[in-house]
Amino acid sequence: MHIHILGICGTFMGGLAALAREAGHRVTGCDAGVYPPMSDQLRALGIDLIEGYGADQMALKPDMFVIGNVVSRARLADGAPKFPLMEAILDAGAPYTSGPQWLAEHVLQGRHVLAVAGTHGKTTTTSMLAWILESAGQQPGFLIGGVPLNFGVSARLGVSAPTLPAAHGSLPPEAALTALGRPGGGSTVQGADAARPLFVIEADEYDTAFFDKRSKFVHYRPRTAVLNNLEFDHADIFDDLAAIERQFHHLVRTVPPTGRVVVNGLEESLARVLHTGCWSEVTSFGATVSDFSAEGTHQAFDVLHHGQAVARVEWALTGQHNQLNALAAIAAAHHVGVSPAQAAAALGTFQNVKRRMELRGTVAGVAVYDDFAHHPTALRTTLDGLRRSLGNGVRILAVFEPRSNTMKLGSMKSQLPWALEPADLVFCHTAGLDWDAAQALAPLGVGPGQRAQTAADIDTLVAQVAQAARPGDHVVCMSNGGFGGIHTKLLQALHK
Repeated sequence: MHIHILGICGTFMGGLAALAREAGHRVTGCDAGVYPPMSDQLRALGIDLIEGYGADQMALKPDMFVIGNVVSRARLADGAPKFPLMEAILDAGAPYTSGPQWLAEHVLQGRHVLAVAGTHGKTTTTSMLAWILESAGQQPGFLIGGVPLNFGVSARLGVSAPTLPAAHGSLPPEAALTALGRPGGGSTVQGADAARPLFVIEADEYDTAFFDKRSKFVHYRPRTAVLNNLEFDHADIFDDLAAIERQFHHLVRTVPPTGRVVVNGLEESLARVLHTGCWSEVTSFGATVSDFSAEGTHQAFDVLHHGQAVARVEWALTGQHNQLNALAAIAAAHHVGVSPAQAAAALGTFQNVKRRMELRGTVAGVAVYDDFAHHPTALRTTLDGLRRSLGNGVRILAVFEPRSNTMKLGSMKSQLPWALEPADLVFCHTAGLDWDAAQALAPLGVGPGQRAQTAADIDTLVAQVAQAARPGDHVVCMSNGGFGGIHTKLLQALHK
């Protein structure tokens, strides 16, 4: 099959392209401003990339156009279509589908899908789970919205048939779970389900395509569904938290009765989702009364299953959020026959994901990190984790770009002082904002010599940070975009 992908350089669509190419399909694609690193990865796979969305691409005559959710029916100021190729596809009656739908029909069919959903930590938890299964010899396929350092790629098909280890310490499922947080089943996959090859996927709640406004994850039909956390986000497509909870419940509805829903027992929003209806085994994690809980520090802790210590995790990752991510991954892996002890040992060699507190360099005694955090809660947990690791005697400089659609709308600007509070100094990039960042950060004190500073361009921001930094500082650059190459510019400025 020849597929032509519109919006191919996004992390999801680029991963889909790599899977399709690995499966033997001919793959071409287009995007606006074809950009690395995805463009480099795709070209290395022999995938032809076209700049822009010109209608002349109809001449390729693919068997199927696969449409990314970046594509819309939008018009430019002069009335011309923003995506003329899409208009041509519709005019010609050519076959088209969404990325999630194509994936479900051509990759996920017949596999045991382990889907990781949540407002925060999806990429990291999906990477942890894939590495646990890999370490257990199961060679899973995966599609992740980032690059796990243990694998070096964001997607692969995996084996066509699994090699399952014996179930360690499997427990009989309970007849019913009457309330979230009570001990649930401890069974592992058996029978026909055990014969399915495994595929781990980051399950995004963002919409599928302009013609399919359901969340992407409803297409995946998981047998193991991780609900990691749930807060309000994506203000551009969701009116309120209840609207997102409804989508999460649509995901729960697709899990079969022999499947498992792995849920964060600390989240009231997820309790509401499950209390709306759940027809599968439920395993909880995080709370003291959950099936899986932790005891110890965030970097060295015992894993408790029904209150009994069954494993120990010792690793370099920081923060409670990563401890919870680990519990989620351990509980999900347990469903497919990997013991908590095996999973914990694998996490001891987990190398995290690119752009998750990734150290980009140290110059003049100043360490510069790149982190993908952009939601206020993610900002807070990232900085809290670093603070706990460093202690109170070391300065943290937070450099932040409000780049997500939700942050650009200003929906969460009031939470920024709380989110950035663990940092000693805060620097905010304000380009493209319709709200006053200085006013939002006023509780921290804004201006030269104050705790917070703002800048409308990257060069000014870099100069502010370089002037304030001193040996021993840790500078964390947080954005869900490229941030104008600020990491390299900061290291160069510090070197000078």
